[in-house]
Amino acid sequence: MGENVRYDGGNNHIYHDRLKELDIVLCCPEVDGGLFTPRIPSEITRDKVLNQEGKDNTDYFKKGANIALSLVREYDIKVAIMKAKSPSCGNEMIYDGTFSKTLIKGKGVTVALLEKEGVKVFNEYQLEEAFACIFAR
Repeated sequence: MGENVRYDGGNNHIYHDRLKELDIVLCCPEVDGGLFTPRIPSEITRDKVLNQEGKDNTDYFKKGANIALSLVREYDIKVAIMKAKSPSCGNEMIYDGTFSKTLIKGKGVTVALLEKEGVKVFNEYQLEEAFACIFAR
């Protein structure tokens, strides 16, 4: 949404007219979980989230996911739009843990937790599907 929370210190600003019609709750699970911006990139490797230097960041990712879950519960959120391919927020594909830019089917740590709670998760390339779900309610 334009906040500089990417691992490289940048942002993934998305724009769509219909976003103005929504009450939006912003969060970045990685930053909320205690990681800094910028930070060394992380990827999911089996059951852990490791950064490119091999440091285990799993606890930060789990903490951030739980903070996102608390926001979902507090605001009764049913639909989330998250960042594609992210180890926190990817909803279909994530990087394979080799830092080779290879994508595999999978879900980020936060998405997996939110979907267990019944939240429908979309990414920035699925805005029309997300809006159809939101405005059909």
